[in-house]
Amino acid sequence: MNKLQRTPERYTTEEYRLRLSRLRQKMERHGMDLLILSDPSNMSWVSGYGGWSFYVHQCVVIGPTGDPVWFGRLQDAQGAYRTVWMSRDNVIGYPDHFVQSTDCHPMEYLCDRLRDLGWAKGTIGVEMDNYWFSARAYERLQHGMPDARFADATGFVNWERAVKSDKELEYMRQAARIVERMHHRIADKVDVGVRKCDLVAEIYDAGLRYDEWYGHGGDYPAIVPLLPSGPDAAAPHLTWDDLPMKAGEGTFFEIAGCYQRYHVPLSRTIFLGKPPVEILDAEKAVLEGMDAGLEAARAGNTCHDIAEAFFGALDKRGIQKDNRCGYSIGLSYPPDWGERTMSLRRGDMTELQPGMTFHFMTGLWMDSWGYETTESIAITADGPPEVFCDLPRKMLVKS
Repeated sequence: MNKLQRTPERYTTEEYRLRLSRLRQKMERHGMDLLILSDPSNMSWVSGYGGWSFYVHQCVVIGPTGDPVWFGRLQDAQGAYRTVWMSRDNVIGYPDHFVQSTDCHPMEYLCDRLRDLGWAKGTIGVEMDNYWFSARAYERLQHGMPDARFADATGFVNWERAVKSDKELEYMRQAARIVERMHHRIADKVDVGVRKCDLVAEIYDAGLRYDEWYGHGGDYPAIVPLLPSGPDAAAPHLTWDDLPMKAGEGTFFEIAGCYQRYHVPLSRTIFLGKPPVEILDAEKAVLEGMDAGLEAARAGNTCHDIAEAFFGALDKRGIQKDNRCGYSIGLSYPPDWGERTMSLRRGDMTELQPGMTFHFMTGLWMDSWGYETTESIAITADGPPEVFCDLPRKMLVKS
């Protein structure tokens, strides 16, 4: 029989064990005996697992002792064997008749396995406010482990991921090279008459294709390309259609490079024709605000300080932006490349620490147009932040 081929680990086993130790210390401080992680980003950060299987119930369990336990669909256990750093004994697969069944639920199978391990009591942390943890899953856990008390562990691991290791920052720098290439491709290909679907095909090609110079290819990003034009650019999260680009319209391109699941988002705006004064004035305000915000993005300051500096520049020009101007980024899976922790907004007093990484999202979405110029940054130990990408910070005008 051929020996099982494992994919190369993103990190050393020692780094995984260090993360596990930190989580156990946090569990002890919060009085948790067991932690059940359903967020695929958190699962990956703890175990290394990275399959596209988050459409069915799965989780990583951290018990009071030993290595984490991966739990998921039996056919996906093959993916776990090849990606997690733990041994095969720490992989549990449930039979396929539990998948999308009205008669039984995967959490019932998990309850049985946790009872076998003696882990079906005490205080169990679960990620209550989470895309991948359903109300039915919670109800089945409560029913199957009546001697346990459940506590909300939403964000429990996400906050531990906020400060990136040197290896994580290296992956993000590689993702930055990818998103630079994507934007260069857009600038080269976009023009009046080019169909948006064809432009998106170019974006994906630039984001995924192996590059001999950099020595790596890209991963699929957690969010698809966002590129609304003209009046539709007032809506920040529209995707694309098969219609041609039009003269006299501006389009913002919000995309991300992704490498080893680490994301570096970057947005730029392109106008086909002569931009109206209101967009040019908005660009001046945004760029002034970005300069001020980047100056404030220093260790020891707060998320509030960045937001206050940015919004102050908009206030001086009478421009209102009623949403945050950034968020924490890093390792992620669909449907979001944010870490769902701190935000760059007024009132968020989270202290900036070296190794924290953000998408400085300064987009404006007005009644009949939109404009985006953004940067992804890393807080440094001393001085201004590291700006991941090297791309002109201004609107591209093509006439």
